[in-house]
Amino acid sequence: MTRTDDDVALHAALDPLVLALDIGSTATRGGVHDASGRRVHGLQHKVPHAFTVAPDGTSVIDPEQVTAEVGQVLDAVTGDPRLGTRIAGVAMDTFAASLIAVDAAGRALTPCVTYADSRSAGAVTALRDELDEQAVQQRTGTRLHTSYHAPRLRWLASSQPRVVAEAAAWWSLGEYILARLIGLPLAGTSTVAWTGLLDRRTGEFDTELLAAAGIGAGQLSPPRDMTEPAAAAAPARWPALARAVWFPVITDGFASNIGAGAVDATVLTAATATSGALRVLLDGPADPLPFGLWNYRVGAGRTLLGGAINDVGRAISWAQSTLRLSPALAPVLAAPPSDGTPLVLPYLTGERAPGWVGGARAIFGGVSAATDADLMFRGIVEGVAMTYARVADELRPAAPEVLEVAASGRVSNDQPEWLQVLADVLGRPVTHVTRRRATQRGTALLALDVLAPGVPRAPRATGVTYEPRPAHVEHYAQRRVRFATVYDALVR
Repeated sequence: MTRTDDDVALHAALDPLVLALDIGSTATRGGVHDASGRRVHGLQHKVPHAFTVAPDGTSVIDPEQVTAEVGQVLDAVTGDPRLGTRIAGVAMDTFAASLIAVDAAGRALTPCVTYADSRSAGAVTALRDELDEQAVQQRTGTRLHTSYHAPRLRWLASSQPRVVAEAAAWWSLGEYILARLIGLPLAGTSTVAWTGLLDRRTGEFDTELLAAAGIGAGQLSPPRDMTEPAAAAAPARWPALARAVWFPVITDGFASNIGAGAVDATVLTAATATSGALRVLLDGPADPLPFGLWNYRVGAGRTLLGGAINDVGRAISWAQSTLRLSPALAPVLAAPPSDGTPLVLPYLTGERAPGWVGGARAIFGGVSAATDADLMFRGIVEGVAMTYARVADELRPAAPEVLEVAASGRVSNDQPEWLQVLADVLGRPVTHVTRRRATQRGTALLALDVLAPGVPRAPRATGVTYEPRPAHVEHYAQRRVRFATVYDALVR
């Protein structure tokens, strides 16, 4: 097996070691990292999975299936007898805004409802009539949307009242897994913030939203910072973890920023995985908060400002599986922009930032008999870039210190040429963070901040910085006007 630049052999790894788990939209991944944040060679494992989706907006995954996947990862990465008990901590991130009803014994009463599930759209409309959404957003940092708990719980109360009556608690996927592994549903501050129910300034649950959702604060896990790991005994199945502390589960968005090197207000991260986001880490809350963005509390004194995009890698994967594309797509992305490219609003699973239209669906415009599959693909990629730009427009006044856009994630690594399109659409340079599994790295680094605060960290790996090309910037400025016109007419 070829060793990558940021791998280290086990015998050369710096103690303490950390095992980082990353549960994303397409796979459960995990691996051992040393005290500098480098991956330990050969101690990495991945188990693919997929959400179950349906035309009615369903997007779920079986929590028992994912728990079993985590077990497979732990089996694979802790089985080397040379590890001994060098692993000092286990940390986990998951895709954000997941929801599982559990009974008093901690058994799942529902599948894990994912961030992309839009079946609560009717409840969103009702809540917007009842509540002052702008006031809610200023308190919690979140809009009323299908990806958050209040409308989901309202929808479940009407569609599955028996389940709601039996539910003793409402957990995220990570809490469920930790409860199954070590008996403790440890919820990091960021995980609780992504419910949409946490006050971003005080760290307390919002009483108005709890009442609207029909639950009490006691049915939710209290938020814990990463500085509060639990010294839980590991199951005998994994003796290498006998001395490890277990950290509260955090969100992949928070971890992704840290892993990409976006640790302060000067670096804006463009996350480009199955879903995507633009995010910047701030000291304290953003005040005032732009209405199209969110601002999550991620720890004592820190918040994450930005906006999420449902369909990035998902849109590209859909195109690759649906259209008859050329084997090599790099030339398609590297070609100069054209007026003949279809205008695509790529909302396959609804819109989050900045418009928050959960029931939105994709729109293809300007398609003619001359439009081939590759040109359609180019239109989808441009549409994804323009969704990032819509978020960036709202971010600029709220995060004026940004000096760099750092792009990381599967899409950027698999299709780096798309970053030139993104730079041209944003009108600012974009640096490619080439390290794979940046989110998993961020989770490890946050644990290492507690376990090994004095050890220097290995630098992030970066590639090309894509500079915007003035003629292309002007072309996309005009395309964005058309995008906004179609959006206003057909989506909003």
